[in-house]
Amino acid sequence: GLPNIGGETVFDTCYAGNPLVNALCIGVLRKEDLHLAFASGTGNKIILFGARTGLDGIGGVSVLASDTFGGDESGPGRKKLPSVQVGDPFMEKVLIECCLELYAAGLVVGIQELGGAGLACGTSELAAAGDGGMTIELGTVPLRTQNMTPAEVLCSESQERMCAVVTPENVDAFLAVCRKWEVLATVIGEVADGDRLRIAWHGETVVDVPPRTVAHQGPVYQRPVAPPESQDALNADHSTRLARPTTGDELRATLLALLGSPHLCSRGFITEQYDRYVRGNTVLAEHADGGMLRIDESTGRGIAVSTDASGRYTLLDPYTGAQLALAEAYRNVAVTGATPVAVTNCLNFGSPEDPAVMWQFAQAVRGLADGCAALGIPVTGGNVSFYNQTGSTAIQPTPVVGVLGVIDDVRRRIPTALGTEPGETLILLGNTRDELDGSIWAQVTADHLGGLPPTVDLGRERLLADVLSAASRDGLLSAAHDLSEGGLAQAVVESALAGETGCRIVLPEDTDPLVMLFSESAGRVLVAVPRTEESRFRSMCAARGLPAVRIGVVDQDSDVLEVQGLFTVSLAELRSTFEGVLPRLFG
Repeated sequence: GLPNIGGETVFDTCYAGNPLVNALCIGVLRKEDLHLAFASGTGNKIILFGARTGLDGIGGVSVLASDTFGGDESGPGRKKLPSVQVGDPFMEKVLIECCLELYAAGLVVGIQELGGAGLACGTSELAAAGDGGMTIELGTVPLRTQNMTPAEVLCSESQERMCAVVTPENVDAFLAVCRKWEVLATVIGEVADGDRLRIAWHGETVVDVPPRTVAHQGPVYQRPVAPPESQDALNADHSTRLARPTTGDELRATLLALLGSPHLCSRGFITEQYDRYVRGNTVLAEHADGGMLRIDESTGRGIAVSTDASGRYTLLDPYTGAQLALAEAYRNVAVTGATPVAVTNCLNFGSPEDPAVMWQFAQAVRGLADGCAALGIPVTGGNVSFYNQTGSTAIQPTPVVGVLGVIDDVRRRIPTALGTEPGETLILLGNTRDELDGSIWAQVTADHLGGLPPTVDLGRERLLADVLSAASRDGLLSAAHDLSEGGLAQAVVESALAGETGCRIVLPEDTDPLVMLFSESAGRVLVAVPRTEESRFRSMCAARGLPAVRIGVVDQDSDVLEVQGLFTVSLAELRSTFEGVLPRLFG
């Protein structure tokens, strides 16, 4: 019952052997209802509830912490190959509802979800965050598979399992709620005096350690770090050497080539397979820059979210590439009218045993840390995924960044589609520079990847977000669209098709049309302003020092996109080119 309100799909040959799937799920609650993962109160019981424990996911974390996947199939032990966890969405939903009732009844002291490394991680983290020790009897754990070893029971990553800390007087009530929801629940241990985590297997002690040594004091690797030997040559290979279209016909053909590539084509074939509107609170979803949900029906308060990544730019410069991913996610939230407030991430890299990969990783982490500090938003969580490679060929370094924003009233949201108001003026916010290195234009037209990524000005990103928030609050904008891959041309096409309306673009004099249309300079947004609000909005931008250039008008009576003096293309041809690619490739 969750709406899928956003995301992105990236195609590149580097992911052919290691396709990445990163998922972000957002929940809402009142702060006074927050429940934490800690085990306190000597004598309080540890209850495992949810699905039974099986072999699925065995070694998921420990094996993924090395590149030794093969194992010995002929030996007496199990092959060292992590089995995929078997998820059960219905069981997950029942478990969630059970948890919510337990919380509402005040039956939970502490709670821990079992994910990577299963009970080994869950019990050590609970105990480490508490004020004492813990004893666990693994022999009481309900199993789905017989003859499991204690190590397998400890490290199983079977899904839909939780560990709760419950006072003795509340155990019966806790178990009664679980029975109501038909959720299996078992007391497997208790909070103990001292500072030891003791785990037994049918009475025999198999673990006896201070829990912090497991949860927080693991070994710190000091890996060799060095840039790739090819880095200087890669950065010296600029796109300026590529042939550039100059005539109107060549620019028109370039637009259609990019629009009809897997890199920029419509993702509707994918996103329309999701339910974007279940629960009835979806305000914005694909193909908007950021998804938006209403979370309070009485006030209209809502949240917005966006996830973004750029392996190409991070390959060229990991520090800047990570900041570009952060800036785009931040901007995609701001362009909806919401205020960005928090960041999360999933950092996908090759083998950390390769000094070049470690250099990429270190630079990207530093870029994210500096970027979040400059934007003034906290990183609330994240994940790291190493060993994403086939043989010695790693994926492009791919930090995926998610940004969450809040908006006081979702009725003040800014849509992507043009044509919602009569007489709209198109204004480009931000500076456009000749920044085509690493761009989709270079990749599609010349299969080129080299040079330096666009520059990042995070102070300008904050300024842009402030202007968009103020304009949303004052109702000055009828549409807005972030500029990123494909540049201005892509943003205009997507907004025009979303609104099913034509428009005329007038590029500034003495500018290179290729750069204006396809540069991927950061910190830019295309906005549509009702004619009656244009003067007020431009004054707002001028007062804040934000560049704002009038580049065209929306024509609701037209069915073409015209770039004045260069070319015209019908909406029908644009739509056919844009929407036909993925159905043709995968249909």
